[in-house]
Amino acid sequence: MRFMVLVKADKNTEAGVMPSQKLLADMGTYNEELAKAGVLLAGEGLHPSSKGARVRFSGAKRTVVDGPFKDSKDLVCGFWMFQVKSKEEAIEWVKRCPNPVEGETEIEIRQVFEADDFGAEFAPELREAEQRLRDQIAARKK
Repeated sequence: MRFMVLVKADKNTEAGVMPSQKLLADMGTYNEELAKAGVLLAGEGLHPSSKGARVRFSGAKRTVVDGPFKDSKDLVCGFWMFQVKSKEEAIEWVKRCPNPVEGETEIEIRQVFEADDFGAEFAPELREAEQRLRDQIAARKK
């Protein structure tokens, strides 16, 4: 099972305040533990929303809205992608994480859909196309 682990932003991350050397070291140690355990698939910090954009969809119309975005509690400042056996295992790994921001924050854990989750609607030809795409992506990483 794969899980996207989302670190919520706060006023400091939205202001572009960089993490302390200690936090960077602690996160490095944590990430090494995740990697050694075979849990870590990816993980990165994100720039503030002031450097981002959103694309709104309304039927065929697309509207671009540049950041910053209001209400930092609904924003993400970083993420991990975990491969684990269960949601409970993902939770246990997140509980071991150093606090990623000064003060209070939340880390959200969301399961990633797998091909089998889509049932019969994900027809064999669609599955094959998806697998070709994954193979192409994997080949670029080598």
